[in-house]
Amino acid sequence: MTNIPHENQPPDYVPAKVWSPKTDYGGQFASINRPISGSRFEKELPVGKHPLQLYSQGTPNGQKITIMLEELLAAGYSDAEYDAWLIDIFNGDQFGSGFVKINPNSKIPALVDHSTNPGTRVFESGSILIYLAERFGAFLPIAPRARTETFNWLMWQVGSAPFVGGGLGHFYAYAPIKIEYAIDRYAMETKRQLHVLDTHLASHQFLAGDEYTIADMAVWPWYPGSLYGVYGTHEFLAVEQYPHLLRWYETIAMRPAVARGRIVNRTSGAPGEYLRERHDAADFKSLFK
Repeated sequence: MTNIPHENQPPDYVPAKVWSPKTDYGGQFASINRPISGSRFEKELPVGKHPLQLYSQGTPNGQKITIMLEELLAAGYSDAEYDAWLIDIFNGDQFGSGFVKINPNSKIPALVDHSTNPGTRVFESGSILIYLAERFGAFLPIAPRARTETFNWLMWQVGSAPFVGGGLGHFYAYAPIKIEYAIDRYAMETKRQLHVLDTHLASHQFLAGDEYTIADMAVWPWYPGSLYGVYGTHEFLAVEQYPHLLRWYETIAMRPAVARGRIVNRTSGAPGEYLRERHDAADFKSLFK
């Protein structure tokens, strides 16, 4: 296809030979996005009473970890008690020096396990799930075939979600203007991913088979969780077309640990739908009566 400058967005836009940032892109994240990494201000992170210290926000990626921790506690692993501190990514908390020391990529979630000396830092949601699963010996099958299948779907989610969040979610919900080409491109890929899951779950109870694993915890907040929630694209994408995916989604949603984990470090919602920080199981009492 020939590029026609007057049909570009904005009109007559042609990429420069060498890209350089603008002073203002508009949109919700314009004030925090920069082309360089590293801390922008000095701020130490708080440390609570438990060995596991989570620094996060209740986005789909953040929910993966709080769901895992609540599932571990529900399964009787008392050493999985944790403090969950809010890192407000909309205010740029992720660029504080303390957080960057834990995660040089300045993305939530990040975890420090103080049961080791020195404490062990873990960043990237998939890495945290694997770390916790191996540390406690839970939600990760031992049998090689099921274990590999768990990793298959975990890595699928880690690689696929940027198309949903950074792609469709950004251009549909956050970009300062609506660009049909961008929305169509990412809607197409998101629909394909939903079909991948629906087809697989037509013959499997959970992603790795009959066993609920960290793969399910990773995928659940995104498919179709983010489409219902932060991006509001469920009607646009006709999510009801995927009955096997919805059966799986609703089954997991009914788990009490999931109901707790999905609201931790969230900053808004209906009453009982968010808990800015979590430091003890009693913090849920006012929400779940």
